[in-house]
Amino acid sequence: MTYDAVVIGAGAAGMMCAAHAAKHGARVLLLEHNAVAGRKIRISGGGRCNFTNIHTTHDAMVGRNPHFTRSALARYTPQHFVNLVNSYGIAWHEKTLGQLFCDGSAQQIIDMLLSECRHAGVEIRYSCKVQSVTRSDAFTVSTSLGPIVSRNVVVATGGLSIPSLGATDVGYRIAKHFGLHVVDRAPGLVPLVFDSAFQSQWASCAGLSFPIVASTPQVAFQESMLFTHRGLSGPAILQISTFLTQNCNDEKGALAAFRVDTLPGADVVDVFGTPNREPRLAKNVVADHLPRRFVERWPLDEGDKRVDQLSKAALTAIVDSLHQWHLQPVSTEGYAKAEVTRGGVDVRHLSQKTMECTEVPGLYFIGEVVDVTGWLGGYNFQWAWSSGVAAGEAITRAVAEGGALTSL
Repeated sequence: MTYDAVVIGAGAAGMMCAAHAAKHGARVLLLEHNAVAGRKIRISGGGRCNFTNIHTTHDAMVGRNPHFTRSALARYTPQHFVNLVNSYGIAWHEKTLGQLFCDGSAQQIIDMLLSECRHAGVEIRYSCKVQSVTRSDAFTVSTSLGPIVSRNVVVATGGLSIPSLGATDVGYRIAKHFGLHVVDRAPGLVPLVFDSAFQSQWASCAGLSFPIVASTPQVAFQESMLFTHRGLSGPAILQISTFLTQNCNDEKGALAAFRVDTLPGADVVDVFGTPNREPRLAKNVVADHLPRRFVERWPLDEGDKRVDQLSKAALTAIVDSLHQWHLQPVSTEGYAKAEVTRGGVDVRHLSQKTMECTEVPGLYFIGEVVDVTGWLGGYNFQWAWSSGVAAGEAITRAVAEGGALTSL
């Protein structure tokens, strides 16, 4: 039997693509190497799935060419996905910064996508490991369950993050087999590790979290920071981590330094009020604005002096130091704790309208396997939905036209 399309990977992008590709009668086979679909969806958002972000645009995407995402994101928007969620009666809420979560469980999103596939007539094979993809007149997908022949193949295999859920490099191997460039990959949205001196000073703060601004010269993120036993995590740190190798010219892949503002928006008056009327020690006043455990370990010059005995310049220096914490991570916690994989299949090989490979008609790459990484907070899911729909609808048109769709 020859399928109209084989979609490799029953994750967010793969299920979305398969459902759209099969809507008008195309024979679509969805392959999943795990025993169940959507394992990464299930653990996302603390088990409630941060399924989109209402502010998603190409500006929230990282890669060699973020503008590549414009077309797909404009044609299938967060509102489109919200409409689908609403049609299934799934209750949701906006948490912060446009992040939408299920009120219940992430399993509701998986069940919705599987229902969409079932209603469209998608065939799904689980525990089916893909070994390679080759092409002659049609594509042959070699799998642990035997060879499969298809007119179109969609690679939706995800990245290298969270290997405990079955992440593999098969998508990149398929791309390289067909001569496509794969942009260097690295853990993205990942906790940072610091040197032994940092750990000695701050390990006792593990578990402590408070709002900060993390920034490089290019970007800034105002969210919370979390101390860990080996370094820093929390939303602001995960966000900035993606940018610490992007613009770093060190051939060894060293991480760039970044800055933390521990007192966002606060000036010396906000912190110390009317200094000549404040008899308390400076460190105790600072502890009104920051966790005491943090303040006790911060090298606070003149912190043991009374505020009313310090000059304005001295007080300003204290506040300025808390605005300007320059940090140099030595590594990340790696793919085991990374939310996503940065890098991937070079978008120069792909049509921004269809996700089809311009050199290999009928071959598509979608979702995380592509060199597109969204910010933390639902952006990567929206890229999965949008790129999946783009490829699925392209395949629908290709099948209607009786052949592989040539790239647009």
